[in-house]
Amino acid sequence: MKKRHLTFILIVAVALVTSSAALIWLNAKLGNTTPINYAYEVVKVYPHDENAFTQGLVIENGVLYESTGLYGNSSLRRVDLETGNVLQMHALPPELFGEGITVFGNRIIQLTWRNQTGFVYDKNSFELAQEFSYPTEGWGITNDGSQLIMSDGTSTLYFLNPETFDKTGQVEVHDRDNNPVPYLNELEYINGKVYANIWREEKIAVIDHHTGQVTAWIDLAGIYNQVTYNPSSVLNGIAYDETGDGLFVTGKLWSQLFQIKLTLN
Repeated sequence: MKKRHLTFILIVAVALVTSSAALIWLNAKLGNTTPINYAYEVVKVYPHDENAFTQGLVIENGVLYESTGLYGNSSLRRVDLETGNVLQMHALPPELFGEGITVFGNRIIQLTWRNQTGFVYDKNSFELAQEFSYPTEGWGITNDGSQLIMSDGTSTLYFLNPETFDKTGQVEVHDRDNNPVPYLNELEYINGKVYANIWREEKIAVIDHHTGQVTAWIDLAGIYNQVTYNPSSVLNGIAYDETGDGLFVTGKLWSQLFQIKLTLN
C-alpha cells in the first residue's frame, strides 16, 4: 500500500473515531478479511417498556419505531426515545405474533412469525395499506435503500422486491471457516453492512450481504443485568440513527435501551 494512501486512511479514521461504524469501515478499507471482534462502550441509557417483547427496532430522523411479539400482545409502536413512552400503537390480532420491521420511504413493513404474512402501514397514521405473504417464517427485516433483506431464523438472508415482495435472491451467511451462522434474528442495515442479532446470544454479526461473509462480531456480553432471570428476555433490537450516527440496542422485555459505541475487544 502506498504511503500516501495509508496516510489518507489514517486521517479519515481519526476523523471518524467517534463513529460506531468507523472501525469496521477502516478494517474493510485496509483489505482485512478476518472478522474483527468488537466490544462496546455505553454512551447513554434510555428507559424501555419492560413489557415489550421487542422483535423489531428502527430509528428514523430521531423517531423510534418498535415491533413487539407474543400472541395477544403484538404491536407496532412509535416510541419517545427519551422517556420510553408509547406515543402511538397499532395492535395486531391475537392470533398473530409480530416480528421485525423496517421503514421504506413512507411505509413501515412488518413481519409475523409463523403466519407467513407481512403488513405494510402508512408510516404516519399506522393505517394498514397492504398485506403480503412469504413461504418461510418471519424473523428480522431491513433494507439497503433498494431491496428488502429478511431473515427467517436460519443462516439465510432473503432479498425481496419492496413493491411486489417477490424474492429476488438469497445468500447463506457464514464465518471465516465457511461454517453457516444460524439463528439470524433482528436486522439493521448500517453503512453498507447488515447487522444481525444471533438468537439467544449476546452478540451481533456484521455481514457483507453480497457474499454472506461475517466481517465482524460485536460482543455485548453483560450489557443488561436482569433483576429476575427470564430465558426469553434476550438481546434483540438494533437501531441506527443516521442523522446522529447513533447505534442503539435493546432486548425482549428489557427495561433499558442502550446507545453504544464500538471499541476494539
